[in-house]
Amino acid sequence: MKVTIGLLLLLYSCSPLFSKDVIGKEIGQENHLETIIFVQSYKSNVSVNIDSVENFSEIEKTIILSGEATDKLHVYQITDEKELTVLKNPSQDIRHDYPLLQTLATRMLATVQDPEHAGVGIAAPQVGINKSLIWVQRFDKVDAPFEFYINPRIVWRSKLSRKGTEGCLSIPDRKEDIERSYAIRLQYQSLDGSLKEENVEGFTAVIFQHEIDHLFGVLYPDRLEEQLQEERIPLNEKIQFSMERGDIVP
Repeated sequence: MKVTIGLLLLLYSCSPLFSKDVIGKEIGQENHLETIIFVQSYKSNVSVNIDSVENFSEIEKTIILSGEATDKLHVYQITDEKELTVLKNPSQDIRHDYPLLQTLATRMLATVQDPEHAGVGIAAPQVGINKSLIWVQRFDKVDAPFEFYINPRIVWRSKLSRKGTEGCLSIPDRKEDIERSYAIRLQYQSLDGSLKEENVEGFTAVIFQHEIDHLFGVLYPDRLEEQLQEERIPLNEKIQFSMERGDIVP
């Protein structure tokens, strides 16, 4: 996926064609909004229910154990009918302490860090696992580490949005401009099972939105179709900020 921020072209994807050299260190120095004000006044989506979780299916176990723990996994494509079915199916929450979870996490990380197709995030459905698990590279943190998230949810999205060009290795040879909320409130489980929340902004928030969409069977072309029906008011043409008409006075 490509994301345009200001005059800088950023390459991003759930498993994209991507180069850290293109991004530069500016990504770790994103501007911050006072999102806590908005978080207190508006919430959306469904929060994590730690009592409603599933284990891996037999097919999913076979995929996880199909190679060594450090081997990358096959990335599912929309051009394959059976694989598209998996990509479009909503994912289930998973037990944080399930024995095969660490093996899957390690293999997903190897997949997203594949030198031939390095990415900044990946969701479990992209490797054939319909469970709510993602890896995201945190460009908003020192050294931009990859972090693993169990049963992540976006419980709030800012009405302020930013447009960027997105693509996905599960959708070959296509890129589109997509509106994403500038800031989000993230809820997830840690490996010890505790429930955590945090605010995320900028480029990293875009990654989270893209990956969590995968968990609901939503691909970025679905967002494009949805957004073509919306009327938005541009706030800044250079960095392509906008809001839905009616949210502000024109």
